Amino acid sequence: MCPERAVLEHLTSRWGVLVLCALLGGTRRFGELRREVGEVSEKMLTQTLRTLERDGFVRRVAHPVIPPHVDYDLTALGEQAARQIRALSRWTEEHLPDVSAARDAYDTRPTAG
Repeated sequence: MCPERAVLEHLTSRWGVLVLCALLGGTRRFGELRREVGEVSEKMLTQTLRTLERDGFVRRVAHPVIPPHVDYDLTALGEQAARQIRALSRWTEEHLPDVSAARDAYDTRPTAG
């Protein structure tokens, strides 16, 4: 598999998209991200954040306090990627009626016997 495909998969995964878009709103703690993303398990969110951090899109800052306090935010590279993903997300929202109409047309067409 080519390296570009792996990075694209990380950026466009179900949780990757939602995490990046959430972090466009600014720094978040783990619990805040989990609530904002919704329906993501702790394990999956941790894995997604680690992957995005490894790729250079997310920065993790652990503060030496008790209880532990960890912040997540976007790097410059992550912000650029997140803006592109948010644009695609907005395009999808705007064109959802067109997609729905196309699906309906496809699903109701006569099938060849």
